[in-house]
Amino acid sequence: MPALLSFLLTLTYIFAYGDAFSGQPKSDSEQEYGGTCKINPGSPSWPSSETWTRFNQSTGGKLLRTAAPGAVCHPGQPAYNFEQCAIVTPGWRTYDFHRNDPVSNLWQQFNNDTCLPDPTSPCSPDGYPAYVVNATTAHDVKLALDFARTHGIRVTVKSTGHDYQGRSQAPGALSIWVRHLEGLKTQTSFRPRGCKFTIESPAVTVGGGSAVGDIYDELGKINQTIVAASSRSVSVGGYLTGGGHSILSPRYGLGSDSVLEMEVVTPMGDIVVANECQNQDLFWAMRGGGGSTFGVMTSVTLATYPSPQMIELDLALFTADPDATYTWDMVGYVLSQYPYLDSKGVSGYSIITRNFSFPGIPVTGAGLGGSFIMLDTQDINDTLSIWSPILDHINKTWPSVVPVLTPQTYSSFQGWFSVHFDQGTAGHDLWVGSHLLSAESFTRNTAAATEAFRNFGGTAYLVAGQGVNKAKPRGGSSAVNPSWRKALVHATTSLSFPPLNRTAKIETLTKVNAQTEGVRRLEPDMGSYLNENNPAEPDWQRSFWGDNYDRLLRIKRAVDPFDVLWCHPCVGNERWREVGYQLCRVD
Repeated sequence: MPALLSFLLTLTYIFAYGDAFSGQPKSDSEQEYGGTCKINPGSPSWPSSETWTRFNQSTGGKLLRTAAPGAVCHPGQPAYNFEQCAIVTPGWRTYDFHRNDPVSNLWQQFNNDTCLPDPTSPCSPDGYPAYVVNATTAHDVKLALDFARTHGIRVTVKSTGHDYQGRSQAPGALSIWVRHLEGLKTQTSFRPRGCKFTIESPAVTVGGGSAVGDIYDELGKINQTIVAASSRSVSVGGYLTGGGHSILSPRYGLGSDSVLEMEVVTPMGDIVVANECQNQDLFWAMRGGGGSTFGVMTSVTLATYPSPQMIELDLALFTADPDATYTWDMVGYVLSQYPYLDSKGVSGYSIITRNFSFPGIPVTGAGLGGSFIMLDTQDINDTLSIWSPILDHINKTWPSVVPVLTPQTYSSFQGWFSVHFDQGTAGHDLWVGSHLLSAESFTRNTAAATEAFRNFGGTAYLVAGQGVNKAKPRGGSSAVNPSWRKALVHATTSLSFPPLNRTAKIETLTKVNAQTEGVRRLEPDMGSYLNENNPAEPDWQRSFWGDNYDRLLRIKRAVDPFDVLWCHPCVGNERWREVGYQLCRVD
């Protein structure tokens, strides 16, 4: 994609979908832009305080009106609290802080940086929801959706705030906070409701707001696990509705492939069971069709698997010269061996970079590094024998490259996860880009793949392959991007930018998409992974869902005829756009 076109696409997102995060003044009228708009706190028809009080009473006191979490650091704000600021400031950089706050998001540009925990920056509540329902039951979710639909209020759904697309945030909205929709029940077999058969394998039923780290902890006590994320703070709701990849996916498929049943509250306020025997269209759509779109998942039943023994091989293949031809020839060769590694049951997370450095790892330079996993063994020789022909070729062809290998063994998945879960930082502004690639991308034209990743500056996650390609989700299929069924690698890149800097926001988003374009060109039709991308992904409907989009759109129109749930980039959002701090109908 030419640089100019990439820039124009970015502006299309910023102005068509990003105005609510631009710091523009709020409108006083839902009719000002010539069409029907969702109402917000500045609208004449916004519910009175008495109406909100009655709604709160109907929920049993679960309605929250919270201040922006950074307000405790601003002396001019009613919420100012010097002692609390001393807690919030370091907590802002952690996943757990934003997970446990009812309105905060891990990446702050989605709240428009409107109230950072910095007393020298501006602070207002404008980038945050107006009210929050702390939902602990499906009935709470129903009440919130019914109230929002009746009054024409925008709705968002937040669990832990671990969302690279910002779908859980909207200014002036009524937010449904499902963080406390938890609970866990294990079963040795499972009979889906309404079905005449029993699935004779273990399963677990969890609340829709459950964080995967908590589920791993509990299942680890009985030596079981699920296919889920590598971050403790990711919740099952957003993860599964987006599809969900895992270090275990090359064996067991995507997270959504393990879903046996869901309880869902639809935008019309119906509490339904969705599985292969009832509400089949909804069951299909909720597995990969995206969150905050077809309904709110309040519980889910997943297949569980024996927790495997594991070997992690930390591998560094770096040179001192990022411009040397042999550096990138070596990288291209290793990438060309990823199909071979997949055939041997290897999964992993790798990074290709011109300037590698990482705390605690005594290796720097340009090249490829990563952590590669082998299951069902603690014999280091098993993994070394797989890598031996690759390393022998590197030693013979590029003798100046000195591989650094560090194998580690674990008796269970939980043992591995407790050491290697994602411990990154939050509370900053970040854009992500990604693309899916099949084995052919790495073997058909090695030189092209080498050049693409040389300029990409990102990752090549070996999290698809055999298990995802051959997965058999309940009901025969699901709504995930069909490209997952031939993908080998999920490639990602990301860039951060300074807050309160609109120019940097636009330029960084343009740069991320430009970097991703080289990888897209390897296989333009493969598309990308919804949950790890940005709202300016070109042709996002086809990129995220491919040929599934048309069916998903029909289901969206059937279950949500009044567009109670709206987000971007989400199925069926074409009838609305964000204008200032309002969401307005445009068709």
